[in-house]
Amino acid sequence: MLSIVLVGPGLVGNELLTQLTKNGKQHGIRVIAISNSKRMVLGTDLSDNFTLDSERDLYRIEEHAEKFKPCAFVDCTSNQDIANLYVQWLKKGFSVVTPNKKAFSSDLSLYSKILELTDRTLNPTAPFVRHEATVGAGLPIISTLTNLVKTGDKILKIEGIFSGTLSFIFNTFSDSNLKFSEIVKDAKSKGFTEPDPRDDLNGVDVARKTTILARLSGLKNTTLESFPTENIVPKELRNLNTVEFMERLPEFDEHFENLKLEAKKENKILRYVGVVDVSNQKCSVELKSFDKSHPFGGLKGSDNIIAFYTERFSPQPLIIQGAGAGKEVTAFGIYCDILSIL
Repeated sequence: MLSIVLVGPGLVGNELLTQLTKNGKQHGIRVIAISNSKRMVLGTDLSDNFTLDSERDLYRIEEHAEKFKPCAFVDCTSNQDIANLYVQWLKKGFSVVTPNKKAFSSDLSLYSKILELTDRTLNPTAPFVRHEATVGAGLPIISTLTNLVKTGDKILKIEGIFSGTLSFIFNTFSDSNLKFSEIVKDAKSKGFTEPDPRDDLNGVDVARKTTILARLSGLKNTTLESFPTENIVPKELRNLNTVEFMERLPEFDEHFENLKLEAKKENKILRYVGVVDVSNQKCSVELKSFDKSHPFGGLKGSDNIIAFYTERFSPQPLIIQGAGAGKEVTAFGIYCDILSIL
């Protein structure tokens, strides 16, 4: 039996509860606490039919969880303050499962401490950390990379399209006559982008995922500041409010059209990619041109794709492709992590 404390019952968290309610019990999984930023509910076995009716107190939740060990805290937020609590939870013997990228891509000291507390060569009964859904939602990217490293393969390079939002934007831009601003507007209206699309277009999300993969590949000192990240938001639009940004984006359609035409002259198409070049000890996040015959060239919709170049998988890389965003597949990735701990 594995007990679950869910922090963050939002879009993904509620979907995870739905999936756990369907067949969690048959795997020996029970949800014993749920908390958002203001409220919480404690119990012995909760379903998706719950009411957050008491004041939130994470210390009380920890006390409650002590009675139901083994227990995993599942953080479905994107909050840095919650990520900072992982060390506290791990020290108390609770495992952690999360799609939250912050703990694995920001402060190096936090990341190092998490590795130390979950190192079973140091402590055979150490708790677990699983974060498959931090890169590629439910795609088996983190687990594949971890298995490659653990089995002694040497990672040479990882290259991927890690943002479903930017995948949709540039796939559509390459395959249609629509203007760039029209595609961004459409993506925003469909809920593909963040409320402010600049939070996708600035590349920070892709940079966080690239950092996570770099650290797992052996570039342990990689930080967001240690490699270039191309912000494709025009400088003139970076300090406006969201409404003004959307209103003025059409002024730069010609700029993006010229980029597309330059690539087209070489029979190439634009893709926004993250690269972990382990051989040369460097990373990058940028808008690049690829031949249409390249695996990235045939990408459709909002799919993610990642290529692992290793000593075993070379010159043809190991490629993983599929839906890299959405509440259902993200919750699936989290659920798989819970099962791996169980």
